[in-house]
Amino acid sequence: MARTRQGPELAIEVGGEPYVWRLQRQPQWSSDAAEWRGMAIAVRHQEGQREAVLEFPPGPQRRFGAPLLQASHIAPDLVAKAITSAIAAGWEPLSRGKTVTIVVDAAGG
Repeated sequence: MARTRQGPELAIEVGGEPYVWRLQRQPQWSSDAAEWRGMAIAVRHQEGQREAVLEFPPGPQRRFGAPLLQASHIAPDLVAKAITSAIAAGWEPLSRGKTVTIVVDAAGG
């Protein structure tokens, strides 16, 4: 059974190239690592197939009852900088292969 993508994809242009991205994971507690994990976004070139999951460090924990993070709340500049960092780290958006996970800092660098 094929996996379905969660959430809407948003378009962004970085370095003159079109990309689409979506919120992959909300900031959450991980029982596997026994630690708080930050948000993650999944990004791919609009014409490519290979995805990169960009993991951000955990920020302050949400307050009880606070609304969930939405993709529209994430600054486009942060996403663009994270994509640029992923490419600098060796991600080739137009190549084929498995999804690659890249850890970025809070500023997307």
